[in-house]
Amino acid sequence: FLSLVAEVCCGFFVILILGNFWFLAVLYLVWLYLDWETPCTGGRRSQWVRSWTVWKYFREYFPIQLIKTSDLSPNHNYLLGFHPHGVLVAGAFGNFCTGPSFKNLFPGLTPYLHIMPIWFGCPFFREYIMSAGMVSASKESVSYVLNNEGGGHASIIVIGGAEESLNAHPGSLTLNILKRKGFIKMALKHGAHLVPVFSFGENELFKQVANPKGSWLRNVQEKLQKIMGFALPLFHARGVFQYSFGLIPYRQPIHTVVGSPIPVKRNLNPTTEEIEQLHALYLQKLRTLFEEHKRNYGIPEHKSLIFE
Repeated sequence: FLSLVAEVCCGFFVILILGNFWFLAVLYLVWLYLDWETPCTGGRRSQWVRSWTVWKYFREYFPIQLIKTSDLSPNHNYLLGFHPHGVLVAGAFGNFCTGPSFKNLFPGLTPYLHIMPIWFGCPFFREYIMSAGMVSASKESVSYVLNNEGGGHASIIVIGGAEESLNAHPGSLTLNILKRKGFIKMALKHGAHLVPVFSFGENELFKQVANPKGSWLRNVQEKLQKIMGFALPLFHARGVFQYSFGLIPYRQPIHTVVGSPIPVKRNLNPTTEEIEQLHALYLQKLRTLFEEHKRNYGIPEHKSLIFE
């Protein structure tokens, strides 16, 4: 979805350059140069964009629901780890970038969804995603959000990243997290409380072409991901008037469950051992969150999370 909108925005920019409105393209390039750091300094959200009626229909299509399990005090800053990535990351976008659900459940907190920096280099598209409350996933951007002395900021990071989208098959419970510890270090440096978030139904929105590890397709996808910075899962779902094939996601309920916070004391220079200990605790809390709620959302009793 993001790729499609980005292509439309880039196409519009090319039209400006090739048409009689090239001067507008030049003005925009000047603006882009002057505004380049904004995605790393909190972005530029618009409540008007976040409240568009189309997002209401977007959330109701699946439907998407945000579930609260514990209060989050606005006196602290938080780093929410979102799992799994899926193909669309619909739960993250629907719950943290649109509608009043997060604000109603967690008053006093402002959510910032961190996405790959490459998206903010796309003309016009960057304005749209910043308006929705998205900011860069760079270290500088996360630090800016979590540095708020008065608290009340929540960084949402999709921990598995682009690599995890290649595991987004229906029924898959594999998370790319064992080697991902940068978010733990950021939480320690800023004293941001860690909150595990699991989005049930995220992997059920599309069917992906079989790409087991070691297969030629998976090898090609992983190489492209390293080169371009984002993955290219080969997926399909339903069409507009038929259900056999298309790119419209299936209507599968998404329940995004926000867990209890893990208190973190500020530590400007955490040791490797301290990072490992907090990472292990985070994995434990994430697994507990999943086990406590899986029965409510159709996950068989014998299935559990797989950490890679």
